[in-house]
Amino acid sequence: MATIASRVQQATRADAITGRYDAWLLIGGLAMLAFGTVMVASASFPEAVSNGKSPFYFLEHHVVFLVGGMLLAWALMRTELKDIESWSKLLPLVCIALLLVVAVPGLGVTVKGARRWINLGITRFQPVEVVKLLMIVWLASYLVRFRDEVNGTWKAMLKAILVACVMGAILLVVQKDFGSTALLLAITAVMLVLGGVHMPRMLIPAILALPALALMILMEPYRMKRLVSYLNPWEDPLGSGYQLTNALMAIGRGEFWGVGLGGSVQKLSYLPEAHTDFIMAVISEELGFVGVCAVIAMYMLVVGRAFVIGLKCVEMRRFFAGFCAFGIGTWIALQAFISIGVNLGLLPTKGLTLPFISYGGSSLLITCAALGLLLRVSYELTRAERQVAIRRGEVAATPQAPEAGIPSMNSVRTAADDARAAVAHNLGKLLRRGRPSGDQQRRRIEPVLDKVERE
Repeated sequence: MATIASRVQQATRADAITGRYDAWLLIGGLAMLAFGTVMVASASFPEAVSNGKSPFYFLEHHVVFLVGGMLLAWALMRTELKDIESWSKLLPLVCIALLLVVAVPGLGVTVKGARRWINLGITRFQPVEVVKLLMIVWLASYLVRFRDEVNGTWKAMLKAILVACVMGAILLVVQKDFGSTALLLAITAVMLVLGGVHMPRMLIPAILALPALALMILMEPYRMKRLVSYLNPWEDPLGSGYQLTNALMAIGRGEFWGVGLGGSVQKLSYLPEAHTDFIMAVISEELGFVGVCAVIAMYMLVVGRAFVIGLKCVEMRRFFAGFCAFGIGTWIALQAFISIGVNLGLLPTKGLTLPFISYGGSSLLITCAALGLLLRVSYELTRAERQVAIRRGEVAATPQAPEAGIPSMNSVRTAADDARAAVAHNLGKLLRRGRPSGDQQRRRIEPVLDKVERE
């Protein structure tokens, strides 16, 4: 009897249960990375040749950063979320230090009038890309620690907004990066809303932020110039409207099916930043309306899965994981929307890359890391679902059919394992006879998991 009872415990051990990574999320992320590599190769070779470099200069660098990004993603996929959450309280200080380091002489690098990069010797790195991800992780932790206060008090809500505003002020003053400032504030606002903030209370800071952002645009002549050229780019097609007019010509030339991969004319030194900020215009010209729809569909898949995973995590009271998923999904959606909108002439010109697709080492590294963190969230979610399913079997008063939608404990379990589990369940029911029943037996099972071993 004791031997069989030990087998029951062994069959239901928490550390014997593993999760699995979300297949659709993985497929969508890898598809965008592969597609981006192809488009960077197509869009970048004229720029490389005109600078006297190898035609594959930018492609080679892109692949190097892609490999580094996949290694970062793999590392995060193997890291427990509780370990990430444990050091998240210090992230605001880390973010501020990263944003200020560009002002250090010898480290900061100025490119096209903006000091946004640090010199690492072999390459340059843009710290704000790291700050986006770290800010999401900190906000997720903050919303877990002060969830009730954020919903019920001004102080807790304003603290999160104040941290975002401090970072935004540094970005505006030191780096002159209005686009990243607006993106950080938008991510903060969305995460606070999803975290349960009282909506009427949230509207007041949002309304006050609008005139402040407008004032920031008016204070810088080049921002006003971009706004005016966005409203009518054809008024000065060889000056302030040059980028947008060439992007619109590329999009119009693509029509429905496009001119074919590699057949873009605008990338031949007509369209500036064709492989970075305006890669969507090249996609439109070469792959047409169909290509644009395919790109949007890939983003919808990744963002949609992020929000579905986040919602399931919140339903299981895994709030940190859920808020991380919400934040990453919001970030990817907003940045993709802004980048595509700029290329299509729907938004004023801003220097934001297209996530997973554009050339840019900093952006590619960190978006890959964000994808790895999102996959880790999906892994721990399925692991928790399996553990809860097993625990429900342990406390069931009578044999029950498996609940719909709950995955099996192990995808490779044999028929013999299933039979042994059924015997163990019936034996457990017999051993529990005489214990209190009713409401005392039907206690709520919280998805608080035991420490599990790494895969």
